[in-house]
Amino acid sequence: MVLVTIGPIAVLECERCLGLWLDVRSFEKICADREQQSAVLGVASHAQTSAAHETNTIHYVPCPECSQLMNRLNFARCSGVIVDVCKKHGTWFDRDELSRIVEFISGGGLNASRAKEKIEIAEQREQLRQEIRTVELRRSSSLGIGDSDDHRLTGIASARGLLKFFLD
Repeated sequence: MVLVTIGPIAVLECERCLGLWLDVRSFEKICADREQQSAVLGVASHAQTSAAHETNTIHYVPCPECSQLMNRLNFARCSGVIVDVCKKHGTWFDRDELSRIVEFISGGGLNASRAKEKIEIAEQREQLRQEIRTVELRRSSSLGIGDSDDHRLTGIASARGLLKFFLD
């Protein structure tokens, strides 16, 4: 692998397959900074594309830093770009995957993904609240709490009256 720069960010590139290795911090900078994204797209437009490197087989690749097999993830869970990630060290991008991710981000895909995730979390919280309410209602009815309190008070008053009658 050789060291190449994309804007001010140094990345490692495989000369054979044109894949890229980015450490965690560098990838986060690219995702957050429009100038970095422009640099990625500028480099991608000059890159040669060759069908000879394309393959449909799935390969789990080891992290270049720790040699552990990396997880394959769909970036942002909906981009359609499957990348290889080592949570500790970084991300491996096959040829053209980084530029596809930048295009996804530039097109608003990352913001849409985050908004969708927030909605899903809010729905899950509401469902959890409903389940808690249901459990509390079941618990209170089994303990005789709630609507049956009035009946219990009436029963206690009646029992007191009977005791008074029998004891007097």
